[in-house]
Amino acid sequence: MILSRRAFVHLAAGASGLAFLPGAARAADYPTRPPHLIVGFPAGSGPDIIGRIAAHWLGTRLGKDIVVDDRPGAGSNIATELAAKAAPDGYTLFLAVSANTINATLYEHVNFDFAHDLVGAGMVALTPFVVVVNPSFEAKDLNELIALAKAKPGAINMATSGVGSGSHVSGELLQMMTGIKLTHVPYRNNYVPDLLGGQIMLAVSPMPQVIEFIKQGKLRGLGVTTAKRSQMLPDVPAIGEVVHGYDASGWFGICVPRGTPDDIVSKLNTEISAGVADADTRQRLLAVGAEPQAMTSAEFNKFMADEIAKWRKVIKFADIKPL
Repeated sequence: MILSRRAFVHLAAGASGLAFLPGAARAADYPTRPPHLIVGFPAGSGPDIIGRIAAHWLGTRLGKDIVVDDRPGAGSNIATELAAKAAPDGYTLFLAVSANTINATLYEHVNFDFAHDLVGAGMVALTPFVVVVNPSFEAKDLNELIALAKAKPGAINMATSGVGSGSHVSGELLQMMTGIKLTHVPYRNNYVPDLLGGQIMLAVSPMPQVIEFIKQGKLRGLGVTTAKRSQMLPDVPAIGEVVHGYDASGWFGICVPRGTPDDIVSKLNTEISAGVADADTRQRLLAVGAEPQAMTSAEFNKFMADEIAKWRKVIKFADIKPL
C-alpha cells in the first residue's frame, strides 16, 4: 500500500505521540511495587537512622512502603557496588553519604565508579562534625588550639571515627588550611569514653555523638565544621569564622543507578524535597543531629562532584591510605 504524504505525516505524528506516552505513564504509575533503599552501614548507625526516616516519609508520599536494606562492610563499598549495578528502573535507591565521595579517591581498586554509576535524586540532610575537647584541655577556643598546635607540632592527639572517615578528612582539612600538625588516633570503636575521661583530649566528631555532652558541659565544642554556625549548637563558632573558607560536613542523600529514567528521577526529587520541607520530618531529622537540606538533582550531582574534588586534594595532601 502506498501512503499519501498527508497520511504518512499523520501516522508519523501518531507514532511520535505513542513513543512519548510510556515515559509519561511510567512517571504517573511509579512505583507499582515497593522500592528498596540500600544503606551501606549497619542497623542503628547514623546512616541507617537517617535512611529509615527518609524511607518513611518518601514511601508515604509515593504510596508504597520503602524497604530499607542494610548492606554494611568495606566502608560502604559493598552497598555502593550493589546499587551501582542494579537495574535502573527506580526500584533500587541508594542512601549516599559523605563517605562515598571520600571513597572515590581512597579506594582505587573497586568494581564501580561512584561518580559515573550513580545519579543524585535529591539531598536529605547535612550533619556537622565538631572539634570537641575535654574541658581540662588548655586551649579554650579555636585560635588557642591553632596557636598551641603550631607551638607543639604533633603533640596533640586527634581522635576520629577511623582512617578515611568523614571526621578524619575534616581534621586533615583543618591541618591543611592552617599549617598545624595533629597526631591522628583512629578509633574502631567509640572514643567518647576516652574523651570524657581525659585519656584523649581532642576529637573531630559527628555532632550527634557528642552534642548532649557539649550541652551538659562535659565536653567543650571549639568549632563546628559547617560554613555557618549550626542551629543545634548556636553558641559554638563555625571553624570558618577563624579559618576562612573552611567547610566540611557529613551529609545524606538519595541516588539511583545511572540510566534511571529522567521522569522517575524528577518525581523522586519532587517528593524528597517535599519531605525535607515537611515540619514533622524536619523535627525528626534535627532530633538526631541532622540539618534538613533540599537540592535539585542537578545541584546534588554538582555538590557530590565538588565533594570528590575537595576530598581528593585532602587525601593526597595527607597521604591517607585505607587500612
